Amino acid sequence: MSEDPYKILGVTSSSSPDEIKAAYRELVKKHHPDAGGDQQIIISINAAWEVLGDDEHRRAYDRKHHISQSLTQEAQARGIRNSRASAAAKEAQCQSVAAEGALLKWLQDVYTPIDRLLGQVINPFSSKLRDLSADPYDDELMKTFCRYLEESQKKLEKVEKIYRSMATPCSAQEFGLSLYHCLSQVQDALNEIERYTMGYVDNYLHDGSEMLREAKQRRSRLKEERLRLKNY
Repeated sequence: MSEDPYKILGVTSSSSPDEIKAAYRELVKKHHPDAGGDQQIIISINAAWEVLGDDEHRRAYDRKHHISQSLTQEAQARGIRNSRASAAAKEAQCQSVAAEGALLKWLQDVYTPIDRLLGQVINPFSSKLRDLSADPYDDELMKTFCRYLEESQKKLEKVEKIYRSMATPCSAQEFGLSLYHCLSQVQDALNEIERYTMGYVDNYLHDGSEMLREAKQRRSRLKEERLRLKNY
């Protein structure tokens, strides 16, 4: 039968046979057609009694009902697991999108302006040094060269502020560290070159020039790595 016989008789699966029999008799008295009861209701009551009033039928029903209930519970549990998995996947996707957004913002607001400023320091150096080399002891040439160094130091101050303005995303930690090494290398190079302008010690100029050369190479590698980060 499709209806639950326990519910029809108003008992539970733990009710004793005597309790089920007593419940059946009370319902028959109440709903019997001779007492003005409904024919369909008495049919349902009798059908429920046929199942629960016989020990074999009751055990068979309980086994079937237990299996059905287990399958329902398993389906519900599976649905919960699938729902949780779906929610976890959605959350992971949202986190991935958020991480990607943070990376793009960092590249746009931190890396790009820093790279531009570093280029304004590194790229003119060769021509500035070449001009000075015409006569390092010429006051005007030295003054022009020192002005380039002063402007470069101001640019590096901006670079430092920009770098510290936003935390580096997890996906760009190594890239951010390499970027910091690059700007530190440029700073050290300028300090060495400034020492040269104060005493004309060629070792300072040589070391500073070598540092800038290495920083230029590092900057080029960062540009290549930035393209890979863009496709992250």
